[in-house]
Amino acid sequence: MKILRAALCVLVAFAVLAHGAVEVWSESIAEIAAGLLLAFWLILALFNRVPEIRWNPLNWPLLTFLSIGLVQLLVGSTAYPFLTRTELLRAATCWIVFFLATQAFRTRGELQMLAWFLVLFCFAISLFAIVQYFTSGDELYWFRHVTAGIKPFGPYVNRNHFGGFIELTLPIGLAMLMLRGVRRDQMPFLAVLTIVPISAVVLSGSRGGIIGVAVEIFLLMAFRLSTKGAEKIRLTPIAAVIAATVLLIGWVGVSNAMARFFPGDANGVSFARRASMVRGAVDVFLAHPFSGSGLGTIVAVYPRYETMYDGKLVDHVHNDYAEALAETGILGAACGVLFLFLLFRDGRKNVAADQGQFSRALHCGAIAAVVGLLLHSFVDFNLHIFSNAMLFLVQAFLVTSPPVPSGASVRGADSSVSFAPEMGTGSESRRRRRRR
Repeated sequence: MKILRAALCVLVAFAVLAHGAVEVWSESIAEIAAGLLLAFWLILALFNRVPEIRWNPLNWPLLTFLSIGLVQLLVGSTAYPFLTRTELLRAATCWIVFFLATQAFRTRGELQMLAWFLVLFCFAISLFAIVQYFTSGDELYWFRHVTAGIKPFGPYVNRNHFGGFIELTLPIGLAMLMLRGVRRDQMPFLAVLTIVPISAVVLSGSRGGIIGVAVEIFLLMAFRLSTKGAEKIRLTPIAAVIAATVLLIGWVGVSNAMARFFPGDANGVSFARRASMVRGAVDVFLAHPFSGSGLGTIVAVYPRYETMYDGKLVDHVHNDYAEALAETGILGAACGVLFLFLLFRDGRKNVAADQGQFSRALHCGAIAAVVGLLLHSFVDFNLHIFSNAMLFLVQAFLVTSPPVPSGASVRGADSSVSFAPEMGTGSESRRRRRRR
């Protein structure tokens, strides 16, 4: 299983570094790699080299959503079968990553490994993005030119998708910092790892990303205030992180990002244009209310329902919810509602459960991550970016991974993910030793 865990991290890292895996070559590599990993896991399972299969409740809406696309192909209700097959492959790959993450990351040590991977990877990509911004202009990796008018950032062609990446990876580190999910001597190091990504998302100029990260920070602060002993919060470390972040943002430059929030900014897609695309997607839904026009077909059917033509191709409508409704109809909407219900039901239960500090920080950070991206999805299409869709489902897995009380069996009979005894503060550890 160590190989499987490492391979999953490499797959996610590859998808991010390959411009979000939005090109045919990178999509194909990601799909083939996911299929090979699933085959590898099946071989391990057949030879009894893995523990029991763990079934996450989110599998039901996810597999049902995949079934909708499959039925659209079989009965011929999709407007463009090739596009539906392509989108179905992407969705199936994301589900494989979700399913294998559920099987591979079980113990507290394994989940710590995943958490630190997300924190360090977020920092590394953010640092690379800042360096590239000041040394490369509008080129990716200093040599790949992009279409005129597009503002790339980091490895992403679209700065808003970089913002989505930060929304999905930053909250784990912030939660461990705010909720004391790591040892005290690790706090300064973790603070540095979280300051740089916040500065990077501001520098990127992604309005959705900046607002999403701000919402995530306030949500984590609310989690911190709601925990027991919140009255004993030491504000000095948090204040130091905020002050350092403000200074770094001011140093790297924030004027361009702030200008994006004022009328007259000519960069990007205007709010009027986004609203017109949503109206067009609603018209597509009204024309195909039950099962939609077909998974992945919005680019083909949208021109007929265009309400504000500007001469540009609309491959996504800058609203994940409207696009899903147009492509999968009421059936897809029902799957989405069930997914969100199960996600937040289990997330609420897990945050309130009796658990250690790292476990609580992991759940709170994952909830903040999915909330941030779900808000951003009202004005963008991050869930249609391969790498960000994978990361979103990894965070959904962490949200619904139920903790167990300290001291319980890590490999128990329960089919849910378990944590080993949690790390607490020094006084908590001494009390635990005295009880034993």
